[in-house]
Amino acid sequence: MAVSLSAGVRNNLSSLQSTQTQAQAIQNRLATGKRVNSAIDNPVNFFTAASLNDRSSQLTGLLDGISNGIQTIQAASKGIDGITKLVNSLQSTLKQAQADAAQNRPTKAGTALATQAEVVATSKSLKDIALDKKLLDDDANAANNAATASTSGNVGLATANVNIGLSIVAGSTTYEASFDGTNATVRDLVNEINKSGIATAFVDEKGQLNVKGTGSDALQVGIGSAAASGAAAITDAQTGGANTAVGFVAADRTGAGIASSGITSAVRSNLIDQYNDLRGKIDDLAKDSGFNGINLLGGDRLSIVFNEKTGKNQTKLDVQGTSLTSDNLGIVKAGNTQLAGTTNFQNDSDLEAATKSLTGALTSLKSLASTFGANLSVAQTRQDFTKDMASVLTTGADNLTNADVNAEAASLLALQTRQQLAQTALSLANQADQGVLRLF
Repeated sequence: MAVSLSAGVRNNLSSLQSTQTQAQAIQNRLATGKRVNSAIDNPVNFFTAASLNDRSSQLTGLLDGISNGIQTIQAASKGIDGITKLVNSLQSTLKQAQADAAQNRPTKAGTALATQAEVVATSKSLKDIALDKKLLDDDANAANNAATASTSGNVGLATANVNIGLSIVAGSTTYEASFDGTNATVRDLVNEINKSGIATAFVDEKGQLNVKGTGSDALQVGIGSAAASGAAAITDAQTGGANTAVGFVAADRTGAGIASSGITSAVRSNLIDQYNDLRGKIDDLAKDSGFNGINLLGGDRLSIVFNEKTGKNQTKLDVQGTSLTSDNLGIVKAGNTQLAGTTNFQNDSDLEAATKSLTGALTSLKSLASTFGANLSVAQTRQDFTKDMASVLTTGADNLTNADVNAEAASLLALQTRQQLAQTALSLANQADQGVLRLF
């Protein structure tokens, strides 16, 4: 049977129920910390916040890949640093080898260009007499004129052949040049030979012209002269046309040349194993410079994804590695003999070429390190950006759904007060209804 309530009681009860409903809603907000907990609360804010949180979650998931990419680049960079130190050690080894004089350079001393009779006549040493002698004949008789107290003498080249030529060959290197022979002396010839870079010359105390190779390759030396031109003088030098005038023979240019002594330096020999061992360590270090299965010094390719999109809209960084080996850096094995593709530690020319190769290797390493450094900077910048962007998205979503705890707490307190007042009003309304009992 339905119970009839008075209007006063019904109104107070309705108010109390409404207050209770509002209080429960606020208590739910305080418990969850959100003012929008479902699409019913606010459809627009709920779905917008869900989209923002979803993208933030995707970006956060990409941070692991970016972090791995950064570590991969850093691992390769550390590898380059280590290889650079090894190349520096190789340079030190080469310097030690170069500090010990080569023992196998081809050397020849020609016949004496001065005599004891000239020493008596000029009161000069054999060496000075030979250096001061002119190349061209003074009296045009094409004969070697001895030095006197008033003349320097000459080696007897024809006066008309005013062009002097040089043709010097050492291994695969050829040096050819010509100069004006007018008033030129043996000293001038020595200076011209020294300009070649593949041979050195000097006159010793016996008055002999000495020629020595700068490497261990057989040395071919040709001196020529001509009246027509410098080119003609070089052609004559290619046959050793004027070799006999300075105490050499034509075969010193046209034949096998001046051979190496074949004597090896023990110091240089002992450095070969050290050099080859350091060279091998370059390959080992490069192989160990990978991270998480990717080695940029082994030629692998690294791809770092920066956003959650796909296809053309995807943003990523592709880093192509390189196969870094001692061979690729131009650092060849060392040995004690002249073999193709190796560095002969007994040959000064080979050591000089190896030094240039190491300098080139360091340049390549610096360039590669710079490239990786630029890629690392991009990856680190995008890592910081992704972290900040994920934070911005999360904050934006929270702004749409989070509750203001202070405001909600104040509202709950107000509702509790209203609830107490409503309960009191309901009690008074009931008391008013009970007033009819006093009539009986």
